[in-house]
Amino acid sequence: MTPAQPKPWLLLLSVFAIATCGLVYELIAGTLASYLLGDSVTQFSTVIGVYLFAMGVGSWFSRFFTGNLIATFIRVEFMIALLGGCSAALLFLLFGWSVSFRIPLYSIVFLIGALVGVEIPLLLRVLEGRFAFKDLVSNVFSFDYIGALLASLLFPLVLMPHLGLVRSAFLFGLINASVGLLALRMLRHELPQKTGLWLTGGLVSAVLIAGLLSGEKITRWGEVAAFPDPVIYAESTPYQRIVLTASKHELRLYLNSNLQFSTKDEYRYHEALVHPGLSRLPQAKKVLILGGGDGLAAREVLRYPRIESITLVDLDPAMTRLFSTNELLTPHNQNALNSPRVKVENADAFIWLGEPRGPFDFVIIDFPDPSNFSLGKLYTTTFYHRLRRSMSEDAAVVVQSTSPFVARKSFWCVDATLRASGLQTEPYHTFVPSFGEWGFILASNKPLSAPADLPKDLRFINEETLAQLPRFPPDMARIATETNHLSNQALVHYFEEEWSP
Repeated sequence: MTPAQPKPWLLLLSVFAIATCGLVYELIAGTLASYLLGDSVTQFSTVIGVYLFAMGVGSWFSRFFTGNLIATFIRVEFMIALLGGCSAALLFLLFGWSVSFRIPLYSIVFLIGALVGVEIPLLLRVLEGRFAFKDLVSNVFSFDYIGALLASLLFPLVLMPHLGLVRSAFLFGLINASVGLLALRMLRHELPQKTGLWLTGGLVSAVLIAGLLSGEKITRWGEVAAFPDPVIYAESTPYQRIVLTASKHELRLYLNSNLQFSTKDEYRYHEALVHPGLSRLPQAKKVLILGGGDGLAAREVLRYPRIESITLVDLDPAMTRLFSTNELLTPHNQNALNSPRVKVENADAFIWLGEPRGPFDFVIIDFPDPSNFSLGKLYTTTFYHRLRRSMSEDAAVVVQSTSPFVARKSFWCVDATLRASGLQTEPYHTFVPSFGEWGFILASNKPLSAPADLPKDLRFINEETLAQLPRFPPDMARIATETNHLSNQALVHYFEEEWSP
């Protein structure tokens, strides 16, 4: 009796699956590299470049595979499943232990890319004779490109918000393993040795299932090695990885592995952010805070009884929820986010300001540093023009503006951009032990002439420190820079250049 022939369309569907998996591994590596190393533009560019180069190498070497091509294809699928599925977990774990993280990063990316490069040529040779050549090529590449589209949509909309990087990698490793097992089942009559392949596929699948079920624990193990203090809270959101660490003397918040504050000295940063401007605005009653989801800037604003309302706009609801409910954190922001004077809105500030709001008398911009184009747009003339429509005539705005010592061009680029937007600026800086020298820029429609009227219970800012803040030594003094427009994102390029290790 002649064995039933496999349905060729099922084999073509495997092209769709492996194309989706291949792009997901690439996106995971790029995202993880940008989380751990920062400088997302460079990380994605280099990861994509290495991955595509490796695919070319794999495609070229595929010509040397002879013998039973079906068995070779199945083995390649199992290898991709294991390496791709474990890639995010391996990289998280290696980050805390390797001397140079880029070596394992690009090695893993290269190996996955090379194996993915072998896949399609092998499958074309397996399918040869089952389709006319013109149909074979058009079908394979059609399914390949459609699979890539699916991956690009799934990754930001489904995988990152609901599974995170580690579990997403394990899930798509299982899909690769399933492709290998399906090919083994469908083409078993063309394989002389099947037992070893079945055992390999079963073992790889078991490892990936175990990884999928314990993905969050694996992420925690990696973070234990990566952070100096014990991790007491960690959450992956659609926007970022939130990690909170604790030691005997302090709590530290990290977003995408970047330190945001330490409870040991955050008061220096937040007092310097808020009071040099707000203390000189006796008429201010309505305040807008952009960013600042930790509620620490809001805590400082609430020290002024004259403030009637604070509108806080932060992109990530997980952040504002954490800092309004966590019993370890609310004492530090003095439960500011639950104050009846505070209204929290979770939105993209750039979009939120697309419509005129307010008017507000004082605006605090406490965004993360402009390490990528998505953040860089929040420091452009376009953004500041939108902001000015929501400011009252006598209003002022303060912008956290990175370190004028480490990133001198970046700092003065923010100043130049505010001035190009029609605002008058007063740059200043202070020392925060966790960060070093840190800079801020106070800007207004017209000069602020009122004397400072500071709250009485501040720990750092007083009349003496206020007088010192605007003084820049020669190595931090103003330099000429480009203006940061939406069309050039000059600030992001300055920031990458100055903060790159």
